[in-house]
Amino acid sequence: MSFRDKYFGDRNFYRKVLLVAVPIMIQNGITNFVGMLDNIMIGQVGTQQMSGASIVNQLIFVYNLCIFGGVSGAGIFTAQYYGQGDHEGVKTTFRYKLLLSVILTGAAAVLFVLFGDTLIGFYLTGSGEVGEAAATLAYGKSYLLVMLAGLPAFMLTNVYTSTLRECGETILPMNAGVVAVLVNLVFNYLLIYGKFGFPKLGVVGAAAATVLSRFIELLIVLLWSHTHTKKVPYLAGIYRTLKVPADIAKKITVKGFPLLLNETLWAGGMAMLSQCYSVRGLNVVAAMNISNTIGNVFNIVMIAMGSAVGIIIGQLLGAGKMEEAVDTDRKLIMFSVISCTVTAALLLVVAPFFPNIYNTNDDVKQLAVWFIMVLAFSMPHNAFLNAAYFTIRSGGKTIITFLFDSVFIWVFSVTTAYLLTRFTGLHIVAVYAIIQALDLLKCLVGYILLKKRVWINNIVAEM
Repeated sequence: MSFRDKYFGDRNFYRKVLLVAVPIMIQNGITNFVGMLDNIMIGQVGTQQMSGASIVNQLIFVYNLCIFGGVSGAGIFTAQYYGQGDHEGVKTTFRYKLLLSVILTGAAAVLFVLFGDTLIGFYLTGSGEVGEAAATLAYGKSYLLVMLAGLPAFMLTNVYTSTLRECGETILPMNAGVVAVLVNLVFNYLLIYGKFGFPKLGVVGAAAATVLSRFIELLIVLLWSHTHTKKVPYLAGIYRTLKVPADIAKKITVKGFPLLLNETLWAGGMAMLSQCYSVRGLNVVAAMNISNTIGNVFNIVMIAMGSAVGIIIGQLLGAGKMEEAVDTDRKLIMFSVISCTVTAALLLVVAPFFPNIYNTNDDVKQLAVWFIMVLAFSMPHNAFLNAAYFTIRSGGKTIITFLFDSVFIWVFSVTTAYLLTRFTGLHIVAVYAIIQALDLLKCLVGYILLKKRVWINNIVAEM
């Protein structure tokens, strides 16, 4: 087999991939673009407001990933059930997702209400004026209390949209997401700045706009899903019962819990990395926020390709097409890496200019430029890691993904960042670059796991 035939597909192959990936890309792209505008709007109000909202969003990110991990564990079964044409199996996984997500959301709400101040203050231990830290904490607290109201809508929307995507319906989640982010954008402008008679609420207005947009998105998803049951028959009569057969629940939990734990610990690891960086001062917190904001917009290709890998490979494994899954996966990974290399080049071009949009000091802007450049150089190997992760996960090898992902970030990345930020005088940009470079070790491990074909597994057939 030639190099081209081994790593590149034909026109039909890329059409199939893009039919899955592009709607996800558009939805994530618009979401992150509006998130960027949201961040810029808050940044125009002041650095403390921006940093307070940024810290809270980092904490809520852990919850978001927890929900993602919960629905994804069952989602492995959803994709394979759908590949077999088993609609009752899909219904069972939906109900499992729902029950688990309610428990996770309740636990998160209690944690944020009782310990919100402590969690935000954890990021305010670095150098900087006491008054700045106190203001950042106050803005963060007010932002968090409003954002809590949006957790139920976020939870239920994810239960529906993850199921729809795993069964090949990517357009509806995209359309609902587009409407939601447009609502978010409009009400950000109205409520942050107090335009057209609306109250001027600053960061609280940004949170209120986000919550409103999440309920709008949920309403669209619910209305479409329950009025198009001929197109999505696995949602017909979905609430006639919430019972999940004990044997299936056990199997999903055994496979899914490591994934839930992985996503939660990985997000916690990312939050801990941010905390390590924050001990170098509030300027670093603000600069990292700017870098992550533009990085999220440019990472949409990587995220969409990872989702495409999980869906396409999961369906092929469920249908028993093992060799086709291997061939398809190899081409998907190559496509992802090439696409993200192009995206990285564009990010390098944008890097010197983007921080100037913010109403902050020159030190923050310069730090942000360097952080963005390091992020751009890391994108190609992150694309490989993301695709490898979703490949291994699609075959139900969740224990391996847990070791591959969460154990690595806590044992290597967080430990290294903790030591370098607290016990060396190394510049924070150099520390950030070292942490990003550590992921090259994961690339080697991921490559070995893919070559050994540990992920080739039809978990539905086993049941």
